[in-house]
Amino acid sequence: MTSQYRVNYHLRAHKRDNLIEFIKGMLLTPFVLHSQPAPAQLPDGTRETISSSADDDSRSSPEEEANAERYAGIFSNIESLINEHRELTQHGIPSYSRLARLVPSIGTFFTALPLERAFRHINERNKISARKYVPPSFNDIRRILNSAQMMAIAEELQLVTFDGDMTLYADGQNFEPDSELTGLLIGLLQRHVSVAIVTAAGYGADAARYEQRLAGLLRGFAAAKLSAAEVGRFYVLGGECNFLFRCRADYRLEFLDDSQYKSSALRSWTDEQVQQLLDVAEADLTDCVQRMGIQARILRKPRAVGLVPSETLTREQLDECALSSQVALLKFQGSPKSQPCDVPIPFCAFNGGADCWVDIGNKLIGVRILQELVASPPAATLHVGDQFLSTGNDISTRAACCTCWIVNPDETRSMLTELEAILDQKQEHSG
Repeated sequence: MTSQYRVNYHLRAHKRDNLIEFIKGMLLTPFVLHSQPAPAQLPDGTRETISSSADDDSRSSPEEEANAERYAGIFSNIESLINEHRELTQHGIPSYSRLARLVPSIGTFFTALPLERAFRHINERNKISARKYVPPSFNDIRRILNSAQMMAIAEELQLVTFDGDMTLYADGQNFEPDSELTGLLIGLLQRHVSVAIVTAAGYGADAARYEQRLAGLLRGFAAAKLSAAEVGRFYVLGGECNFLFRCRADYRLEFLDDSQYKSSALRSWTDEQVQQLLDVAEADLTDCVQRMGIQARILRKPRAVGLVPSETLTREQLDECALSSQVALLKFQGSPKSQPCDVPIPFCAFNGGADCWVDIGNKLIGVRILQELVASPPAATLHVGDQFLSTGNDISTRAACCTCWIVNPDETRSMLTELEAILDQKQEHSG
C-alpha cells in the first residue's frame, strides 16, 4: 500500500458505511461475470434480438432470473454471517465472528435480518438483477437492509423514534399539514406503538417552539380525535437528549422535568463541565471559520454551539468543521482515539447539511431515555434517520436499537407504508 492510498482512504472513510461497502463488493463479482452485454451487431448492420410476445413483457428473462438467484445466494450467505455474529455476541465474543474479521467495525445486530427475502422483495419492484451497466449500488443495499429490518422487527415493535429534518420534513422546515406521514404516524400510535421525534433542535423547555415546528402533525392528531392514551404515546426529545416533551390530551406538548424520567445515570455531568466543553467547541469552530475564510456566525446555546453560515458551504467544508470539532473535544477529554459516545461527557459534532453543530449528549442517550420511559428493549425499538455517516448525528443510535437509513421524507413515507403493510399482514394471519 502506498502512503497516498492510505491518505486518500482516510479522507473518504467518513463518507463510507463499511457493511454496505462489504456487501457491494460481494455483489460486484456476479455483476461483472454474468451481466449480459448489449446484443451483438450482425453482418447486415442489424442487431440480434430475442422475440417475445406482448404477454412476455412483464416476465423476467432466464438471464435475469439466474442473476437474481446469484444475488439472492449472496444475501443468504450474509444472513448466515450475521446470525453467527449475533450468536457469538450473545456469548460475549463478537470479535471472533467471521463477519467481524471481514468488517472489523461491525456493531451489534439486535434482530436477525432476512436479507434474502428483502432482496427478492426489492428486486421485484426495482429489477436490480435486470441491470446490465449499473451494479447494485449503495442505495440499493441501504433499501434492502431497511426492508429486512422492518420485516424482522414488525411483530415485536414497541417504539419508533425519528429524526426531524430530512426525515419527517424538509431541512429547516416545519411538518406539513397535508403530509402523508401524519396518517402513518397516527396508525402507529393506534397500534399501541410509542412514537418519538428525537431532534437536534434545541429550544430548551419552550414547548411552543416545538409545537410550531410540528403544528401540522399535532393538528392531524386533533382531526383524528386521538384518545388521551394514544397521544400520550407521542414524545418529542430536543437537543439530542436534553429536553423531553409528551403530548397531552389537548394535543399540546408538555415539558417533562428530569425528575419525571430516569436520566440521572445517563446525564450526570455538571453545568460547569458542559460550559468548558462548549468553550472548546466554540474555539475550534471559530478557528475553522478563520482558516477556511467562511462567512458565518457562531451561535451559543445552553447545551450546544453551532456554526451558521451566511453563504452556502460545500459538504466538505461542513465535514471539516464537524471532524475538527470531534478531534478537539476528544483531545480535551483525554481520549483522542475514542468515539464521541465513549468519553466522560458524550457529545455529538455533526454536519447538519447547511450548518455544523456540537451538542452535549447525543441521540444514543436520547433513545435510551425513551426506551427506559416506555420499557422498550433494543430489539423492539427502531430509529429512523438520514445521518448515519460518521459526521452525522443518527449513527450513535446503532448502539441502542435497530435502525433504518432513509435520505428524505418521501423515503420515510415509503418505509412506513411498507411497515404498515407488514403489520396488517401479520394481524390478518394472527386473526
